[in-house]
Amino acid sequence: MSTLAWILASTFLMSLIAWIGVLVLALGERALERLLPRLVAFAAGSLIGGAFLHLLPETVTQGGPRLDLFVWLVGGFVMFFLLEQFLHWRHEHAVQPRARPVTYLILMADGLHNFLGGMAIAGSFLVSPQVGIVTWIAAAAHEIPTELGDFAILVQGGWSRTGALAANFLSALTIVVGGVLAWGLGQGLDVLFLLPFAAGNFVYIAASDLIPEIKHAGDARERLGHFVAFLLGILLLLGVRLAF
Repeated sequence: MSTLAWILASTFLMSLIAWIGVLVLALGERALERLLPRLVAFAAGSLIGGAFLHLLPETVTQGGPRLDLFVWLVGGFVMFFLLEQFLHWRHEHAVQPRARPVTYLILMADGLHNFLGGMAIAGSFLVSPQVGIVTWIAAAAHEIPTELGDFAILVQGGWSRTGALAANFLSALTIVVGGVLAWGLGQGLDVLFLLPFAAGNFVYIAASDLIPEIKHAGDARERLGHFVAFLLGILLLLGVRLAF
């Protein structure tokens, strides 16, 4: 299987996660309210594990302890901070979200986020299929609660359920565009910088968006459950690392 085929298959499969909004219809709001915090915690652990146990070690293995690669790590972190500051984009993982910006702005920001995610996934596959698969797993764990939240935001913002699902999917397709662009750049340029850049993205999303949502949520028993889910996300990525 060629690298381009891996990139096209993985990014398109990631875009299909946008249709997970149908779970809102199938399970109902109350069931999702109980499920989503665990998913968010698991996603946070997966992103931390993906960044520190896969992307950064692979960066050092491939490129050595070069300062410029760690500058890209910081750049990935700063880029997503910039998105939140100036596009008012933020992850919302509640089925009944609070007041929020215009839904079109959310779709535009999510499209940019997915485009950058596609570049990160493609850059990982350009290093090796194994690194690409690990990056995809960590990103997918994060996308599931994000897409559920986005669907709820659009519906509450006035979209029909069918329209919200379709718009979410179209926004998610930018991940394929980002993947193809990164593959094209990789034919003539060293794209190793995409690995630490993706790691910076992962750390920002986990630390700024996901963990704050669940660290004080619920009673002591629920918080313990969130922490266990967080650890399971890390252990999953550690297990994948050891397996490869």
